Order: sequence, then C-alpha cells, then structure tokens
Amino acid sequence: MRFPPNSAQAQSLTATNVPSSGSSPPTAKSCCEVEMKRTQLFKRTIRAKKTTRSKESEDDAPKLTRSKITTAIRAQPLPKNLHFPVANSHLTFRSSSILSPDFFQIDALDLAPRLLGKFLRRDDVVLQITEVEAYRPNDTACHGRFGITARTAPVFGPGGHAYVYLCYGLHTMLNVVADKEGVGAAVLIRSCAPVSGLDTIQQRRGQKTDKPVLLTGPGKVGQALGISTEWSSHPLYTPGGLEVLDGPEPENILIGPRVGIEYAAPEHVSALWRFAIAGSPWISAPKSTLRPP
Repeated sequence: MRFPPNSAQAQSLTATNVPSSGSSPPTAKSCCEVEMKRTQLFKRTIRAKKTTRSKESEDDAPKLTRSKITTAIRAQPLPKNLHFPVANSHLTFRSSSILSPDFFQIDALDLAPRLLGKFLRRDDVVLQITEVEAYRPNDTACHGRFGITARTAPVFGPGGHAYVYLCYGLHTMLNVVADKEGVGAAVLIRSCAPVSGLDTIQQRRGQKTDKPVLLTGPGKVGQALGISTEWSSHPLYTPGGLEVLDGPEPENILIGPRVGIEYAAPEHVSALWRFAIAGSPWISAPKSTLRPP
C-alpha cells in the first residue's frame, strides 16, 4: 500500500525504518550539548594554565622577605651575659678607657649631655647611659640647696665622684658629681641600656626580661649595678669598683623638663635640663615631654 509522501503514516514509517546504529545527523540539542562540553573543557584548560603560571611566579619570587628575616633574627636566642641594644656598644666599651677627673669638673648643664653614650661598669655589668638630668647650684630641685649635711656632703665634693641616695627609702639613685669642689652640682642617671652582664642585671632586678622596662628609671639603674649609699663619694675615674668609661657620642639628643620636681620653683620645674638619646627605647616616662633641642 502506498501513502502520500507528506502524510502522517509516511513520516511514521520513515522514522521506524531509521537504523538504531544511526548515521542520521545530530539534532540541534545534541550540537549545543557538545559545544557546551567543549567550552567547559577549554575553560578548565585555561584555568589550569593560569594556576601553573601563578605557581611558577611564586617559585621564582625571593624566599626571604625583610619581615621573614627580621622574624628569624628575633627568634634567635640572645647570648648569655651579653646584650647589645645600642649600635656598636659591644665593640666600643671593650676598648674604652676610664674618663679622667677633668671630664667631670664642668658645669652640670654641660656635663649631662656629654654623659649620654658613656658606659658605667661594675665588675661584669656594663650599662650605657641613655638618659640623665642636670642639677645645678642655686637650683631649688637640687639636694645642694640644703647646704652641706651628712647626706649631701658628696654633692659638694670634686666632680667625678658618685653621689648615691635613697628615694622614698627604697630606690637607690646614682648621681655623678659635677663641677669643682664646693660647688654642689650633680647629674642624675635616669636610664641606661644593658651592654654586658645581662644575667646579673636580671637577677638583681628580679626580672627575666631584656625589654626597656629593665633599666628605664633611676632606681632600676642603681639596683642593676648593685650599689648602696655606701658608694657615695666613690671616685668614678679610678680602676675597680664603679667606673665611667668613654663611649660614642649620640648623633641626636632630646631635651625636656625634669621629672618629679613639682616642689621646685616654677623656673626650675620648666627648665629643660633632662637629656636623652634620640631614638633609643631605653628612656623612662614621660617621653612625650622630650623634644629635639
């Protein structure tokens, strides 16, 4: 039986006679699916290449950045009995000589900044002076204002001797006597940086730290040196005991009003007679009152 070519029966018969193995052309839907798969494969390939290039770039980059180097250095343990917070301190103090009496026998206001960078040595402990205060004759904040007494007599001695007193009966304060004998002037050592004998310093201070809190304050300096009021009048220019050694002059200094002298006359309270090494972390509070000269 023959059917018209465009009839439904003819179309049904044609579809039925198509082999299942099929050599028929792909439909529009199947073409889209293939194209999508190819596109996705292409994208995956591109991403993989980008990732590879990024990894290669990372491999080519320097491994040690500045921050990594700094972290590595900080992680290294400090050598025992040795600490160098100030540049070249360990090289300088070993070859330094004890300062002569003439060095100290000048006005306290001139001596104070000259003491910055110098070294205090007692046995294995070496400290570098980082902060000082000047006290002059006729200064209402100076102990010499009371005249010569059993306590203040060392202040009136010749420059280059130690004047040690107790503050509040607790803190041992070290001063370097200035000027000529009979003048009555001194320089208070407010802060230092540890250079040698760190273990001894920590033991005396009762603090296992190498941070500035260890020596920023005059009472801490006296405690770290292990001195008492018996050291008053000790000559700092003779070998043995407590000595002042020559040291590097700081590049820049800071000045400001002295600390804790509110009882003094206004002109002495505001006087800029406090001196410190600029940029040093080994400075006591308050730091906000310090400024360049």
